[in-house]
Amino acid sequence: MQNIQQTIEAAWENREMLKDAEVQSQIRAVIEELDKGRLRVAEPDGDEWKVNDWVKKAVVMYFPIQKMETIEIGPFEFHDKIPLKRDYASQGVRVVPHAIARHGSYLEPGVIMMPSYVNIGAWVGAGTMVDTWATVGSCAQVGKNVHLSGGVGLGGVLEPLQATPTIIEDNCFIGSRCIIVEGVRIRKESVIGAGVTITQSTHIIDVSGPEPITYKGEVPERSVVIPGSYTKEFAAGSYNVNCALIIGKRKPSTDKKVSLNDALREYNVAV
Repeated sequence: MQNIQQTIEAAWENREMLKDAEVQSQIRAVIEELDKGRLRVAEPDGDEWKVNDWVKKAVVMYFPIQKMETIEIGPFEFHDKIPLKRDYASQGVRVVPHAIARHGSYLEPGVIMMPSYVNIGAWVGAGTMVDTWATVGSCAQVGKNVHLSGGVGLGGVLEPLQATPTIIEDNCFIGSRCIIVEGVRIRKESVIGAGVTITQSTHIIDVSGPEPITYKGEVPERSVVIPGSYTKEFAAGSYNVNCALIIGKRKPSTDKKVSLNDALREYNVAV
């Protein structure tokens, strides 16, 4: 992999190299490793995450070396550069029509995809439910036993190119129609109520104590979060700006389902 990494970095600086058949072969080898889960765009590194930037670059350069092809599946037709993921049965993944995952994404055994979409470079952990019309963007990292509720949108890193992928850690619950983008990190066991939007610039305000504490780009472990707003001054006057409010903590529990239900009941969070 070290030799392949060097080739990827060189091609990133000199796109003329993409015309070389050996360079193309090495880029496709990286995508194959991503598809099989042997390589990741980002991976846990202790309490933090290590971003394998060169892998992300390989994903970006995969598009210009691929040719458009027609894909026919029964009465359905697609026209794209990236093939679809296949052979779910051997991978232990449940895929409900019309769920789609692109080649180069990885789904651990036990993942359930309702009609939803998982893009190239993404990694989805065991026991996770990708619910109806949820979207896992390019290179997003989703942990184990996560529930992405209906209509959730996790941002990708390819268009526009972001430094860090969106990360949802283990045992999180992301409520309906939430939008998590721009490399935001949701730490483990958090509960995000319906309709919360979090970007790198969103104020994430902990209002559970006597004084507010503001975070950006990251939701602390076991947080229970709902949509909110705060007043901001502009030249034209004072207006309310969207934010995310941390209203409490999810109680630690070995039974994650019980813990989730308790959190939702205790704080009356919409899902």
